[in-house]
Amino acid sequence: MADVVTLDDVWRSFQETDRRMRAMAEDADRRMREADHRMRETESRMRETESLIRELSVQTDRKIEEVSRQIGRLGGRLGEYIEEMIKPACIAMFQARGIPVDEVFSRVKKSVAGERMEIDLLLANTVAAVLIEVKSHLTAEHVQEHLVRLDRFKPFFPRYGDCRVYGAVAGMVIASEADRFAMSRGLFVIAQTGSSVCLANAPDFVPRSW
Repeated sequence: MADVVTLDDVWRSFQETDRRMRAMAEDADRRMREADHRMRETESRMRETESLIRELSVQTDRKIEEVSRQIGRLGGRLGEYIEEMIKPACIAMFQARGIPVDEVFSRVKKSVAGERMEIDLLLANTVAAVLIEVKSHLTAEHVQEHLVRLDRFKPFFPRYGDCRVYGAVAGMVIASEADRFAMSRGLFVIAQTGSSVCLANAPDFVPRSW
């Protein structure tokens, strides 16, 4: 005889299905709450990480700026040290090359029509002048900048308009391409030799004049 399904059986089945559906809904809701909580935690950590990155970036930028300033100050002091090494010997060095200078001036500055020029060392008399650019680490770029300075010198300093003007570069460290480039453009190169300085150009070097 087949089992007879009663109304109570249907009701119990309905209640069991409802219970399971409620349990599944509660479980899904719990999982969603947990996922939402994890998402909020992740967002919070991401905000904290972004804040930390911004703070570290600011601190890094400040440190880089400070190191750059220190390097700049060090480079400036080295340049001044080299100038002081060159200054006592430079007149004799260039007189020995037949350039009749007898005065030396440090850090010569002038502005004309809003443009500015600075010369580290200027040797001069009434017929000749030598512009010396001094760097702690001399590069070809510095040489090129000095060539531009030499081209603009007489308009800035018309009192030397009748002088023969020569150029020279000096460095505590001189890049290998810098000295060759300077000499090929007719400039003197002043190099450090122990505790003194000398002209690195060959004795028969013919300098360019402006």
